[in-house]
Amino acid sequence: MLGLFYIPRPVPGTCLSLEWLGMISSSTKKWRLFRSWAGGHPMWCAWQLTYRCNFRCRFCNYWASPNRPEDEPTVRDYELGATKLARMGTLLVSLAGGEPLLRPDVPEIVSAVGRWHFPFLTTNGWLATRELARDIMKAGLWGVSVSIDYSDPRRHDHRRGMVGAWEHAWRAVEYFSAARTYKWQRVNVIAVLMEDNLDEIEPLIQMSAKHNAYFMVQPYGQLKTGSPTFVHNNGPVSPRLVELRQKYPNFLSNATYLSRFDQFHAGGIPGCRAGSAFFNIDETGDVSICVENRHRSVANLYRDSMWVIHRRLHEAAVGNTCKKCWYNCRGETEMLYDPVGLVRSLPTLFLDRGAARK
Repeated sequence: MLGLFYIPRPVPGTCLSLEWLGMISSSTKKWRLFRSWAGGHPMWCAWQLTYRCNFRCRFCNYWASPNRPEDEPTVRDYELGATKLARMGTLLVSLAGGEPLLRPDVPEIVSAVGRWHFPFLTTNGWLATRELARDIMKAGLWGVSVSIDYSDPRRHDHRRGMVGAWEHAWRAVEYFSAARTYKWQRVNVIAVLMEDNLDEIEPLIQMSAKHNAYFMVQPYGQLKTGSPTFVHNNGPVSPRLVELRQKYPNFLSNATYLSRFDQFHAGGIPGCRAGSAFFNIDETGDVSICVENRHRSVANLYRDSMWVIHRRLHEAAVGNTCKKCWYNCRGETEMLYDPVGLVRSLPTLFLDRGAARK
């Protein structure tokens, strides 16, 4: 089976050291990612660095989780975990939370994960500094997404529960854009489409371009809070989003993915590949088919073998009939298994185009 349980081998006369791991090239990672896809194995892993958060977003309650910094893995744990995951092949790894920048060792974590995988970071931007952005990019971050939902500062701050959130977020975009070390590094603005911000999308795309950044969007899913309050319910959105995707080169979301937003709002999208195409690792190493099933772990990255982890993910995926989300991690990954979606995704995945054009 292509890619599955491929065990990294050192070059002759050496051991499997961290120095050797650092030699893995971008082209080698892309080949290993292709092997994972061709073998029908997971390509995306959401690795939650922490569920702690300095914001109190009204459409999310992750921040309410009772987590302690001392319970979270060390950088050495991430080194071992990333190498272990490499036995399945290279993965697109989303380093998220919570707010991942609450961990002061994020650059070291990015470096550890980036030796084998493509690490992405999602942040609210509040804790970003010029120096931290430089250190994270230099560590080998593949891309960063800064969350901004409104072009209006007051509306964004209100929804995020933090005065000044909008200003800090755009400043973070500037820091990360200026800190690019490699041509393939990407800076995104990502928005959650909710009941009141469809008209904000085009201004956000334009503002992103002015900041030399891409733009992405995903629909709000009520699994986060159990409340439908923030679900967009004011008519179709897919035609408008696809139109904007065609109009603006820096709008990076897959067009096929965007075309299914209305289907999601009308009752959900069946055929979820959680557990087979993507999975979640929480801040203690527990593995689940997705982040919303984090309380129903199937294994632990540090205690169980990759054979056990893969088998249990597969077993959990077989019985998965959920259609209650269309998050970026699900939709964009599943587009890689759709013929049209795959063709539209290839430029994003395999071309080195780090800077967005206005």
